[in-house]
Formats: sequence, structure tokens, C-alpha cells
Amino acid sequence: MRFLTSLAALCLIACSESPAGSAQETAAPAAMPEGQARAVFASGCFWCTEADFEDLDGVIDVVSGFTGGDVENPEYRQVVNGNTGHVEAVEIIYNPETVSYEALLSHYWRNVDPFDGSGQFCDRGPTYAPAIFTLDDAQRDAAQASASEVEARFGEPVAVRIRDAQMFWPAEDYHQDYAENNPIRYQRYRFGCRRDQRLRELWGDEAGGY
Repeated sequence: MRFLTSLAALCLIACSESPAGSAQETAAPAAMPEGQARAVFASGCFWCTEADFEDLDGVIDVVSGFTGGDVENPEYRQVVNGNTGHVEAVEIIYNPETVSYEALLSHYWRNVDPFDGSGQFCDRGPTYAPAIFTLDDAQRDAAQASASEVEARFGEPVAVRIRDAQMFWPAEDYHQDYAENNPIRYQRYRFGCRRDQRLRELWGDEAGGY
């Protein structure tokens, strides 16, 4: 138990050593340029979710942040302390002619534990609960269909919630591109959380991750 608690604390420790800074003061979604679309996913620590999607063909940008809560412009410490109702999530900007929303969903499922609704891997609590935030009816239908496929494959209900999208608030700058900017600390955290081990247990050769 002490070992797991230490691993879960790595994210908080790393952040406390990073430069202070506030989330963006405004997170109102801008109109998407022609040929671009948006998706919002939560699968535990946003450092990992961001890294899982950044190199996917057709993905233009991935932003770590918070959504699903009722506090405007939340800061990281507020969120992880459970005072805002937000979860850690990422906003993905992608080219739908190169990668479809359905393909993003397929990639998402193979980078999440679909049966753990109380957190993900070593990160516990509602801040790390997995969710798919849908922006319109087409995304919701696709998300529900993909969840049904996962349930049929494993023979048990998934714990990932499908929710209507709410305001997405980008996290502080030091959280962005964390895996790229802090590779040793990130790999230590990810390995310690046994994220990829669990993904391989679930998905075998189809598993995402490192």
C-alpha cells in the first residue's frame, strides 16, 4: 500500500517541483479551422493520455487540461484536491480526413482500463476517472457503439462514462508536452504506475502505450 501511495504521489511531487503558473485565463473554444475537428478524452493522468495520442497520424495537437467540473479556470492543485469536479483530460485537434473519430476511439480504448471507473492505474479518485466527452450527436453515437464493442469483446460492462462535452480548460504550461520535456521523470512515473503492464494484460498485442 505504501508503494502504491508513493507511485500515485509522483505526479503531484513532479508538479510541485515545476514552475508555478495558472491555467489559461480563457478556455472558450475557438471556431475550428476548415479541415480540423476536436475530440476530448480522459484516461487518467493527462500526461499519459497526451503522450498516447500525440504521435498518432492525423493528430495535429493534443492539449492537457481539465473538464467536467463547475469551477472556472481551475488550477492543477484545486483539481487534484477534488474541489472542482473536474477530471484530467486532453483536447485533441485532428484532421478527420486522415484519422476518423472512430479511429481515435479505437486508439483510446487500447490506452485505458475500461473497467476501472474509480481512477486509472495507480492514480485513484474522481479526478482520474475515465470518460469520453462528446461534442455532438455523431460523436455520442460513435462512442456508445465503440463501448458496446468493448463490452461484447470482454463480456462485462465498461466503467468509462460517455458524457456531454463541457468547457475545456488547458492546464498550466508546465504540464504541456510533459513526456517530451521530462522524459526520464515521465518514464519513471509511467512504469511505476504499471500502466503499460495493465494495458498488455487487457489488450495483448493490440495494447497502446510504450
